[in-house]
Amino acid sequence: MITVDRHEQAAAGSAVVTAADMVAGHVRLDISCLDRVYLNGYVAKLQTPGGVIYFFHDHRGKPIASPALFEPIGEKFRRDIRDWAQANGIPVIRFSAGERKADVMAPYLQAAAAAGRSQVAAIGCAQEFQLVWTARKRDTDPGACPQFSFTKEQRRVSVFYVYIWDTTMGSGFIKICTYFPYPVKAWVNGHEWAKRQAAAAGIGFTALSNGFASCEDPAALQAICDRFGPGAVQVWFERWMARLPLPLTDADRDAGYWWELSMRQVETSRTLVFDDDVHARAFFEALLCENMDLGRPENVELLFRRGQRAGGHSSPPPGGGFKTKIDRYCDLVTINVFYKNSRLKQYLKDGVALRIETVINSPKDLRCNGSATFECRPWPARSPPCCSRSPASPTGACAP
Repeated sequence: MITVDRHEQAAAGSAVVTAADMVAGHVRLDISCLDRVYLNGYVAKLQTPGGVIYFFHDHRGKPIASPALFEPIGEKFRRDIRDWAQANGIPVIRFSAGERKADVMAPYLQAAAAAGRSQVAAIGCAQEFQLVWTARKRDTDPGACPQFSFTKEQRRVSVFYVYIWDTTMGSGFIKICTYFPYPVKAWVNGHEWAKRQAAAAGIGFTALSNGFASCEDPAALQAICDRFGPGAVQVWFERWMARLPLPLTDADRDAGYWWELSMRQVETSRTLVFDDDVHARAFFEALLCENMDLGRPENVELLFRRGQRAGGHSSPPPGGGFKTKIDRYCDLVTINVFYKNSRLKQYLKDGVALRIETVINSPKDLRCNGSATFECRPWPARSPPCCSRSPASPTGACAP
């Protein structure tokens, strides 16, 4: 909310000016949609030491559940991926330290999009730290069968980034670790999915860099955005996992050894496109000016403690308080509201749209366990733009 001194307001008898007042009558398109969705993939039955032992001894019939069994599976998987890529003419790129992977893969995804068919655009290779199983030999009778204890530790291992262009989903990737228990990560974009669904439905639109600038039928477009959920992501994930070489076999899947998806990072967004970019810039300029009592610094921070907001004890809460930052670089204004590990960001999109993004970086910020299954719920009723309410939760203020 654009603040006005209470004493000045009372003296002048003027009304409080809100962000909603600034944009009223000047918004031609208002769309809420899931944006970037980043998910963990894990094999539930391989998450405990007992599960590892059962997998090798009972399921695969190995007499000794030994860590020596890890490497042959990983080596075969790495070899199968490279052979499959070569047989299908898919580039295999080794990422260098410090490179932005999205930039490296952008030309390959653009070429795949231009071809107009679903395909693996390229495969990236990297060495990364992953939480994998390790083992230590127990002190037992030398004449008896050896025994091992299994623990999870961070190890630097090889991973494959499979970058995909899909005619129904757009660009995305699946990252597969080559070491036991083969954790997976998957990334897709809700706006890109919605663009393809709108085009298939014959709804005319123009695109922002990541969103929509205009649309012939906004209500129909919003209905499409509301449909994006776990089903669409799961279908996409299963479709491509069925095409790729994998460390787990069909027999493993039949026995229940397969990947489940859970939340890692989920980003929601609301985009308000103004009828003229002048109104968009005026909104941010007014927001900045009305809150800057000491000139126009590059960065301003406001700290909130939970007790102070509630009128009670003001000691910092265990999970950390709330923080708002107003940054001004390159003649643009960005407002960031931080809550625990998550963030709400408000900025000018492509010079014509007010973009409000809520990035949930930890499921626990929403009181969900880290292994909670990815689930989408219908959008709540829209609230005015900007932080006109105190950020009691990462989606309580400025949420789509």
